[in-house]
Parts: sequence; C-alpha cells; structure tokens
Amino acid sequence: MKVLITGATGLVGSELVSQCHDIGYTVNYLTTRKNKIVSEENYQGYFWDPSNGEIDAKCLDGVSVIINLAGSSISKMWTSSYKKEIINSRVNTLELLKKTLLENENHTVTSLVSASAIGIYPDSLSNYYTENEEKVDESFLGEVVSLWEKKINEFKSLGLAVAKVRIGLVMSKDGGALPEMAKPVKYYVGAAFGSGEQWQSWIHISDLAGIFLHITKYKLKGTYNGVAPNPVTNIKLVKEIAKALGQPLFLPNIPKFVMYTVLGKMAYILFASQRVSSKKIEEEGFIFQYVNICQALGAIYNTNAECVDAKNNATKQFVS
Repeated sequence: MKVLITGATGLVGSELVSQCHDIGYTVNYLTTRKNKIVSEENYQGYFWDPSNGEIDAKCLDGVSVIINLAGSSISKMWTSSYKKEIINSRVNTLELLKKTLLENENHTVTSLVSASAIGIYPDSLSNYYTENEEKVDESFLGEVVSLWEKKINEFKSLGLAVAKVRIGLVMSKDGGALPEMAKPVKYYVGAAFGSGEQWQSWIHISDLAGIFLHITKYKLKGTYNGVAPNPVTNIKLVKEIAKALGQPLFLPNIPKFVMYTVLGKMAYILFASQRVSSKKIEEEGFIFQYVNICQALGAIYNTNAECVDAKNNATKQFVS
C-alpha cells in the first residue's frame, strides 16, 4: 500500500512513517520545506504551500490513503494572529487537498484518515466522553476542532471513506508536552497545575501511530478517540513523571492565576479536563501496548518503576 502523509516530518508523523515502513507501506509525504524533500524507494517527498494554494499533484500518484496530520502547534502564545494561523493551518491544508483531488479525476485515493483533537469535548471533572458526545467545548480549542472536523467531513462528498482520530496528550521523549512537563521536575520545581484534579487523557506515541495504521488497514470510518484506556489526573501524571525520573516532588500546586499571567489564554490547555474513552477503537480490534501511564513513562525513560495497579487496570479495560 502507498499512503500520502501530511505532517510526516513532525513528532507523530515521524513515528507513523517508521511504522509504515515496518509493515511494508510506501510513503509519499508533503512538506512546506524544500530542504526536507527526500527521494527514496519507499519514501518520497513533495512540496506544498497551503497558504498560497501550491501543491505538487504528483504526490497522489499510486496513493490509496491520505493520512492528514497537518496543523500548527497550539502550544504557543495565542495572539490574535497566531489564533488565525492555528485555524488556517488545519482548514487551508484540507481545502487544498480536496481541491487537488477534485482536479485529478483519475486519482486512486479511497480514504482519508485525519488527525483531530479531544479539545472538542467540554471541560468537565465528572464526564466520561465517548465519540457520541454532541456538545462542543466553548473555548478557542473547541472552536478550532469543530471547524477542523467540519472540513474533514467534506471529503465524504468525494466518495472517500473518512475517519477522524481525536488525539489526546501525546507521550514521547522526543517532543510534545512531556519534555516540557518533565523539565521542571528535573530541576526540583515540578508541581501540579491548579487543583491537579483535571483529567488528562494521554497516549503513548507508538500506540497513536498504531491507531492510524489500524484504521488505514481495516478501512474504518467515523470518529475514534486517540487516547489510552486509563486517563489520569494532572497530579497523578506529574507524580508518575517524577517517579519515572527518580525525582522528588515537594512544591505546592501552581495556582491558575500564575499560569494565566505567564501564558495568557493559552494556559487554558493546562487546566482543561477531558476524561475520554478509548473503548470504540478497542472494539474494532486495536490492542494498546501501553494501557497505564507508568508503563508508558517507564518505556520512554527506560526505567523499571513498578506499576502497582497496571495489571488490574488492563484487565478491567479489556474485559469491560
């Protein structure tokens, strides 16, 4: 199989490319940087510039599935101009892909599997969200994901099978949130945010890439949560990071107002609570390698921290 990946050189994209090659898939990818174009037997890059509507249509040659990971990071200051970039980087890229497909009637693409985010779910300490939830968070993130998914759904009109993966907090030592969360812990200033009771639905990067490939292989349609079976509270996550690093935690929780003063509105992502279910993708036959946060962090940091409740939790998840 040949797949076209947008965002292939990013954190998740790099892992996905690696797993594609492991199972024998050939990868075409789109990049906005010409110096990142590589031409190999199973890995071929093509240039695009979504802001100017420019794309090399040869990227579609022989492609069966488009896996879309394109989108600017939400972990930067939310200025008015950057908010527009966050939205445009998601909507404009998809619009350009759709236009390119329409202009190339003889393309071989049969499905689109696109990234989305759990930020669409309303902030709640008590709810347990499945993909059937219809309410949308009233924050900027809720707006972003709502616009993003609306654009993804437009590909159904092209006759493509469409799937969305609502991604949670990605656990990887190579980038994303974890290194930033671990940094203060390493320097003895780690602490939970606010009450620390907010839920954080996380996923090991290897499992996340695996979900995209599982959906691709079995031609699944619809929306799937890209989260591990056992969400944790913020205080639990910080404690597990400290345990994995062998560092103590002794500072009080960081108050909300401090982080809002430092980060502005972007601080919302530190305090939003979304406890999200992974059951739907499990019912489609996907088996998680990392079901508990201690397992995931132990693998990432190559430690042998004991997961006291890992076996019981894993059993509950797969039996239920």
